Amino acid sequence: MTSTHTDSFEARLDATARDVAATLETLLSPMHLKGEIARPDHLMAAMRHGVLNGGKRLRPFLVLESAKLLGVPHDAAMRVAAALECIHCYSLIHDDLPAMDDDDLRRGQPTVHIAFDEATAILAGDALLTLAFDILSAPETELPAEIKLALINQLARAAGVGGMVGGQALDLQAEQAMPDEAGILQLQAMKTGALLRYACAAGAIAAGADNETLTRMNRFGEVIGLAFQLADDLLDVTSNAATMGKATGKDAGRGKATLLSLHGNDAVRRRLDMLVEEAALLLDPFGARAEPLKQAAKFIASRNR
Repeated sequence: MTSTHTDSFEARLDATARDVAATLETLLSPMHLKGEIARPDHLMAAMRHGVLNGGKRLRPFLVLESAKLLGVPHDAAMRVAAALECIHCYSLIHDDLPAMDDDDLRRGQPTVHIAFDEATAILAGDALLTLAFDILSAPETELPAEIKLALINQLARAAGVGGMVGGQALDLQAEQAMPDEAGILQLQAMKTGALLRYACAAGAIAAGADNETLTRMNRFGEVIGLAFQLADDLLDVTSNAATMGKATGKDAGRGKATLLSLHGNDAVRRRLDMLVEEAALLLDPFGARAEPLKQAAKFIASRNR
């Protein structure tokens, strides 16, 4: 991308992040909803700390752009995007816990268990996980019932034992028994890639798109999911906590196997270039309307450059 295109894309990403944050702010209001008894202040404060703390909001951006590409109404797409971000933020809160990655810093701020306490952090994550499915199933998400059911089903699978949570389990296991390359790819496709794949497929699901389009968007999500992880691996060894807003160098410190540790920085950068090319080819049938998603793939891959 030229600097002009980069600036334009990042402005679009920032604007989307602000819109998503405003939606999340409303959804995390202290006012309880019909069917709820009350929303405890301390728990709500912890949830808000874990969600309303900045961030690129990349996954919601991918939901919104894929939905726009396929003609999904913006308000409905925004609620899908917010639901996915609740899942993502819950995963970060739990990943940071002492029993998991044991991090004190997230997005440049104290992690939830540091700002509050461990038990509250666990409950905040639990509450965000269930809130995601509340958002998708609620009448305010104005999509046909069968579409909402498909979105809920696929998000549960992306986030659950066969997706993100299963990937986290494999990641913990990898600290004891180093996986081979196929094992690393599977782990990363689940832990990091599953939610990114869902972000790209959600627009097609919400649009009731045909199988070819859904397959294409799923593959686009898989490609940028791998690109995201490879770029993250490079950042872990080339960046610092001040830049990243979280601890770096932890994979090497724990002896974790990554594609970077197997093949080296140059090979990973070449793979990233190939992934960006594949992402662009996958989107070519959509023409100029897919340019924001193509730029997103470049942005994801170039975070280490």
